[in-house]
Amino acid sequence: MKRTRSLYVPAAAAAVLLTAGPVASATAASATAVGTRPASAAAARADVDAAGAAAAALKKYPGFVESLDKDGSVWHVDVIGKNGKAHSEVEVSAAGAVTRSDSDTEQDGNEYKTLLAAKVDAAKAMKAALAATPGKVWSLDWDNDNDNGVADYWSVEIKSSDGSTKNVGVDAKTGKIVPADSDNDGDNDNDNN
Repeated sequence: MKRTRSLYVPAAAAAVLLTAGPVASATAASATAVGTRPASAAAARADVDAAGAAAAALKKYPGFVESLDKDGSVWHVDVIGKNGKAHSEVEVSAAGAVTRSDSDTEQDGNEYKTLLAAKVDAAKAMKAALAATPGKVWSLDWDNDNDNGVADYWSVEIKSSDGSTKNVGVDAKTGKIVPADSDNDGDNDNDNN
């Protein structure tokens, strides 16, 4: 008698699982049919922003971002090594993967001395520029051309939601907004990259 009873319990459990299986599958199918996507599919479609591209490049090539710009769905990031003697030109895909790079380890370390000593790095410069001008960072360049007597600064191009662009200068010592290079102001107003 004990043997018969133990057969009924597993049989009853199997019947419940068989009945619930198609219901669970139908529920999942209807959720997909009404537009619900799995979280991984939504994350895979999001393009990496400038900060994410810089972080991906620095993860592969530790150092300091000198410049970055977006070309279609690819980010081009220039990274200077921590010693100032290495220079890597990195491409970062829309998904944030480093897809290609060219490196040179024979740079003059003095050429990037001011970049390496800057208190405001690329990430801080982008954050300061976005606080002053809402939008998306489209490019960033280190500018230490002191020929005109201007202190070292970051030139950050911001694209607003209406498609217009603005160059924002960020002081490399203080993080305060300063006038950007006037040669570039407005050059890209009609650029729809």
